Amino acid sequence: MELRIESLSKTYPNGVQALQNVSLTVPTGMFGLLGPNGAGKSTLMRTIATLQEADSGSITLGSLDVLKQKDHVRRVLGYLPQEFGVYPRISAESMLDHFAILKGIQNRKERKEVVGALLRRTNLHEVRKQNLGTFSGGMRQRFGIAQALLGNPKLIIVDEPTAGLDPGERVRFHNLLAEIGENVIVILSTHIVEDVSDLCSRMAIISHGRVLAEGDPAEELRNVEGKIWRRMIAKGDLAAIQQDHAVITTKLVAGKTIVHVYSDEQPNGFEPVSASLEDVYFSTLHHAEEKAA
Repeated sequence: MELRIESLSKTYPNGVQALQNVSLTVPTGMFGLLGPNGAGKSTLMRTIATLQEADSGSITLGSLDVLKQKDHVRRVLGYLPQEFGVYPRISAESMLDHFAILKGIQNRKERKEVVGALLRRTNLHEVRKQNLGTFSGGMRQRFGIAQALLGNPKLIIVDEPTAGLDPGERVRFHNLLAEIGENVIVILSTHIVEDVSDLCSRMAIISHGRVLAEGDPAEELRNVEGKIWRRMIAKGDLAAIQQDHAVITTKLVAGKTIVHVYSDEQPNGFEPVSASLEDVYFSTLHHAEEKAA
């Protein structure tokens, strides 16, 4: 099964073009949707999740028309939005049982088995009696995945899932997503490059509602290999460097600024550096900004 998005556009009443002719093909597995805040990622995720309408275009999930067959899509969809609220005084077990009822699992015995299995899968079984208000950010996100997995969905959408997580919780969450992504379509929408490089076999970069790049992260890396150069400079020299070179990232380390630039040939005073997915991401955004200017 694959998710196919064709020429999808959305303009809000205030005139903001959130999506501009977006076309993507998303196969089974982990797919990373990478872009800065305000790029249109959440609009696209909400549209796929049948929570808002598009102005034009189409979305199909296998044989389902996502924009017209919303009820059918919701039966095979798991969704973890960016802002996932919980009832703080209800236990994880009781809340997940309630979600299971809403998902159509009416048999009490079956529901108990499903809820228990999901809590074990997300490593929350030992704290199933605790109120959700006591959970850490990572625990809440894992509970969010548990509810998204109800009903054995064929498509799972997770929107900015690791923002604010500590390193340990982030690793646990990554391992959980990687396991889930073996058999279903998982769309990971994020502005954190490492999430995509760690997890996804396919990716797209989106900015200002447009798809700037789509493909295999390894292939995208090969496209910029040998074109990324590094130099350590004094902070006061940055403006001059930006005038003469295509600066894609700057990092302050021990009082010095490390600059990465994109160039087909080695600039004077720069050394070659192995490209990272971060370099792919920021060089793609830089080229888009140059083109728009």
